[in-house]
Amino acid sequence: MYRREHRHQLSFEDFFLPFGGKLSGDNRWIKLAELIPWDELEDDYASQFCKGFGAPAKPFRMALGALIIKARMAITDDELVEQLKENPYLQFFIGLEVFQFSAPFDPSMMVYFRKRLPESVINDCNERIVRHGLNVIQAAGTDDDQGADKGGGSSTGHSSNDHTSTPSANQGTLLIDATCAPVDIRYPTDLSLLNEAREVTEKLIDAMHPPIREGFGLKPRTHRKKARQQFLAVAKKKRPRISKIRKAIKQQLGHLERNLGSIDALIACSGCLLAAGRHWYHKLLVVSELVRQQKILYHSDSRSIPDRIVSLFQAHIRPIVRGKARCNVEFGAKISISVTGDGFTYLDRLSYDPYNEGEDLKAQARAYRRRHGHDPEVICADQIYRTRANRAFCQRHGIRLSGPRLGRPKSDPELVAEEKRQFLDDQRQRNAVEGKIGQGKRRFGLGLICEKLAATQGSAIALAVLVMNLEKLLGLLLILFTFLFQLLIGTESIRRGEERLLSNQPAAA
Repeated sequence: MYRREHRHQLSFEDFFLPFGGKLSGDNRWIKLAELIPWDELEDDYASQFCKGFGAPAKPFRMALGALIIKARMAITDDELVEQLKENPYLQFFIGLEVFQFSAPFDPSMMVYFRKRLPESVINDCNERIVRHGLNVIQAAGTDDDQGADKGGGSSTGHSSNDHTSTPSANQGTLLIDATCAPVDIRYPTDLSLLNEAREVTEKLIDAMHPPIREGFGLKPRTHRKKARQQFLAVAKKKRPRISKIRKAIKQQLGHLERNLGSIDALIACSGCLLAAGRHWYHKLLVVSELVRQQKILYHSDSRSIPDRIVSLFQAHIRPIVRGKARCNVEFGAKISISVTGDGFTYLDRLSYDPYNEGEDLKAQARAYRRRHGHDPEVICADQIYRTRANRAFCQRHGIRLSGPRLGRPKSDPELVAEEKRQFLDDQRQRNAVEGKIGQGKRRFGLGLICEKLAATQGSAIALAVLVMNLEKLLGLLLILFTFLFQLLIGTESIRRGEERLLSNQPAAA
């Protein structure tokens, strides 16, 4: 159930503080709140809930605001609630009208906020926030410029209508790239995964046997101490031999097959898999698939298998081969992002299965046209995007794709030098998307995703991109206010100089 409160837009001047005083309009959270169209975004959020059934859900502004604060401050859910209890600006940002000393919600509600705002909803909010924020900044600049003109100053021409000529069909620059958002899991090895799976089966046997002890008889033997010793004999060695590792894997597979057979016998004797909990049934399915994959890998020469499981508790995670110097393989979601020439970032694709990012160029170009109403003039991309299909697509739509052209080099040295300069200039522009990836990983949590569920991980990744755009909007707003302040100071100094000149003219006469 969702109960929407119909009230006017909350203003920070009306926010009541029990200990006296008012909030400052120059605070960053006040300015951020003005850049987000809360009422427009709430309509889609409210449509997820039924009418007149269930307890009322938390407002949309509280849900999205809490997620933005967490991503922007890089804190945990518990620390977020503590910050909300202490900071009136944060309470205003999430939509509270009066400062309160108690927590507005329990830290466990953050999980439900991430589930209710999945990746697709966050991406839609991202586009709407960017449009609304740019309109707010443009309106603020227009109003202040008119005020400066009334004060006698001259405008510098910083307006969106500077280009009087007819715009071309293609405008702007699109920067695209792909990266991996690694999740917080232990580095997986075949032996450690099999040992963890064996422990799962042992817990299931311990939970399933007591209710059917009279009908089944003695509990099946698991040889857990012996299996643990066999695992530690190899795991504790710094550099075990391949033969030792293969022998340990074979031993763990044998223990697992015996335990899975015992579980089937318990089920045949009316044993209940839910005796250990609902989530253990899902883990049993993962263990069965892991055993199947490891048996194939053990008896074959290949070390690769489709949909390879690297974590029992996060079975959706897949290895992503990146080929980087720091780490050749990363474990997490692979994402494709695009950055416009204005510096705004969009999440175009998120997948836990590895894919060729060169296939995303057409979809990213169409998304750019949907957002801006026209195709980009230039697409700056890595070498993997420069396929013949992508080159043909860009040629049909009048888009210049960065990089050297196909075929033999031209015979004219000047044209060769010009193409080289153009290529270097495109590479310099493409560095902006690398910088955005670094900003997301170092500042906004894309370097290590700590959420556990696939839905909440996608929400956290999309939210990091949204917060990067909010930072960009806040920076543009600060630059605008700084420029207008300097403009007003210059106008005031010119006016005072003119008054001083006029006052000195009669004295000179």
